[in-house]
Amino acid sequence: MRTGISELAKRLQSREISAMELTKAYIGAIEKLNPTINAYVYLTFDTAMKAAEKADQRLKEGGAPLLCGIPMALKDNICTDGLNTTCCSKILKGFKPYYDATVWEKLKAHGAVLLGKTNMDEFAMGSTSETSCYGAPLNPRNTNYVTGGSSGGSAAAVCANLAVYSLGSDTGGSIRQPASFCGVVGLKPTYGAVSRYGLIAYGSSLDQIGPMTNSVKDAAIVFDAIKGGDRRDQTSVDYDYGSYLAECLDRDVKGMRIGVAEEFFDGINPEIKSKIEEAIKLFERNGAVIENIRLPALKLALPVYYIIACAEASSNLGRYDGIRYGYRTSSYTSIEDMIVKTRSEGFGDEVKRRIMLGTYVLSSGYYDAYYKKACLIREEINREFDAVFEKCDVLVAPTAPNTAFPLNYKGAGPVEMYLSDICTVPVNIAGVPAISVPCGEDSNGLPVGMQIIGKKFDEATVLQAAHFYEQSAGEVIGVYEGGARI
Repeated sequence: MRTGISELAKRLQSREISAMELTKAYIGAIEKLNPTINAYVYLTFDTAMKAAEKADQRLKEGGAPLLCGIPMALKDNICTDGLNTTCCSKILKGFKPYYDATVWEKLKAHGAVLLGKTNMDEFAMGSTSETSCYGAPLNPRNTNYVTGGSSGGSAAAVCANLAVYSLGSDTGGSIRQPASFCGVVGLKPTYGAVSRYGLIAYGSSLDQIGPMTNSVKDAAIVFDAIKGGDRRDQTSVDYDYGSYLAECLDRDVKGMRIGVAEEFFDGINPEIKSKIEEAIKLFERNGAVIENIRLPALKLALPVYYIIACAEASSNLGRYDGIRYGYRTSSYTSIEDMIVKTRSEGFGDEVKRRIMLGTYVLSSGYYDAYYKKACLIREEINREFDAVFEKCDVLVAPTAPNTAFPLNYKGAGPVEMYLSDICTVPVNIAGVPAISVPCGEDSNGLPVGMQIIGKKFDEATVLQAAHFYEQSAGEVIGVYEGGARI
């Protein structure tokens, strides 16, 4: 297994290596591999070296946090003061925020070293990261395949060992699905557990920031650092998790009630279904109680998600007009003409498609038929999850119905690509936590992901189950041979 945060922290704190040496190793790996993999779209090496120098001083003084001096990456929709944040969209070309996202403020306070901003689907809208204006990141496991999306660059950076960990955002599976495709760990926390202040919005009632790492323990460490309430985000909650790492890891699953809903397995690739069933048997052999359950409303989750997400996107993306910041068309005859041309030229096809769909379902005459009905069904999905978690501690399901797509795969069109989110969107609709962990490979050697879902603010049980599986299953997937050598 690759060196994790805890081990690197020990080596840094014992002065076996310095933060500057560690950072230089990752910079060298990025310079070598990123031109091919395209995980990063904006590099911050000067900033990183300055942060590493400060981290070394802090480490020398003693008492530094675990994340001090650890090189990491941020998805390109997380605001960084004075550093490019473009959502991989032409319309935000050259945009540099004047403030930091709360998650980045917290990580900086821990002494984190930012290597750069990672590639993503434009405005987080996509399942392959191919809608990025910078071109698609490539899957380090096999560069003929996509990374998944929308946090594809963050997954690729961790997979290729071009960052120890990264942050992504998850609106309908955008952390978990690329984690599954690249064979890394991706945690989508409870809605409100992590502040969204400084996250450029796609769907405000669905978005959540979370870590992408090489192990469940690393995911717990990073989540511990970024969680918590924030007065600047009134949807955030200052939930008391107690002594987090000590509570959730290194426990067995004896007596744990694990729910398996048949709706999650409809239309799933048989190879993936087989791998998840093997994992369920592993839990059962170790004392977990398997409960077969039903979640009928899950069959409506995908249309509900795309109605609500696109409606919120239509509203959130209305601010990009070429007047205040970002791209502006070069030729226009009036303000209205300038706005129309700027948005037409600045947004990619997938973003335009979702804006138009969202505007349509919010329009007079269609609001009640689509948006209002979707919100009512969302309440029913929430009730079903609440009822299930009265008799189950966690649910186990596939992360995605398929492994990674080949590059430039279009299938039957956008709707088929939307179906790839079928296993992940219910979690965002309900606002519950979920983690994707590697669960073997398919016959093409591509990673399979297993999703473990918990009740709201019960990340401890989710991480406990995931860590137990990770340790019990052993080396379930090959480590990418590349990246930084420490």
